[in-house]
Amino acid sequence: MRYYLDTNILVFILTKKKDDISSNITEILTDYANVLYTSSVAVKELVLLYRIGKLEKLRYISEQDMLNELKDFGIETIFFNEHHFAKYTQLDIIERHRDMNDHAIIAQAISDKISLISSDTAFKHYTTQGLNLVFNRR
Repeated sequence: MRYYLDTNILVFILTKKKDDISSNITEILTDYANVLYTSSVAVKELVLLYRIGKLEKLRYISEQDMLNELKDFGIETIFFNEHHFAKYTQLDIIERHRDMNDHAIIAQAISDKISLISSDTAFKHYTTQGLNLVFNRR
């Protein structure tokens, strides 16, 4: 199967916070038959978190070093494109969830028809719009 990984899952992988990844998600991540993707939007968020010191406990010497770790883990970055943007403009935004990066990641997963793994509880509200969410219970 194919899966998109949300930014929070990428952070858990990079920081080696195994307690923050549920056993069913660990099974998905370690099954070599699965194909793991992330959005360029999530990667952009990771780079920002690194630059502002939110990921300071990481052992990486540069942003590129961190991104190489994702590649080594087998995660392919899919760039946000006009097809994704078209879905983004059609997405009904739920009340109290105004994160434009989340909306872009959700729209990308919906338009590509790929399940999205996330710990964000707000994402469940987008399943009625076509999001196939695999929720990570921490």
